Amino acid sequence: MVEQQLNDQELDEIFKALAHPIRREILEQLADGPESVGDLAEPHDVSLAAVSKHLHVLEDAGLLDIEKDGRVRRCHLDAAPLSEAFGWLTRYRVLWEDRFDALADHLEQEDQ
Repeated sequence: MVEQQLNDQELDEIFKALAHPIRREILEQLADGPESVGDLAEPHDVSLAAVSKHLHVLEDAGLLDIEKDGRVRRCHLDAAPLSEAFGWLTRYRVLWEDRFDALADHLEQEDQ
C-alpha cells in the first residue's frame, strides 16, 4: 500500500475547513452517515446558502463528497484527509511531549 502525503496547500485547506465551528459540526453530523444538505442545514441558525458555502469549503478540502440524487444533494464524509492532518499534528505532539519530559527531568535534577 502506498501512503499518500498531503502537500502544504491540501493541509492548509483541511485546517481552513476545520477552523469554523459550523463546518466542524457538519463533519460530526456526517460521522453518523450520509445526510442531505437540508438535513445538515437544519440545526444551524444560518441560511441554506451559507450552509452550501460551508459544504463547498469542506468539499474543496476533500472532507466530503456531494452527490446529486434527483433534486436532493446528499453529502458523505471522507475522513482520510483528517487522518493525514492528525498525522501532521502527532509529529508536533511527540516533539512537545519530549520537550516537557526533558524539562521535568531537568527540574528534578535541580531539586536534588
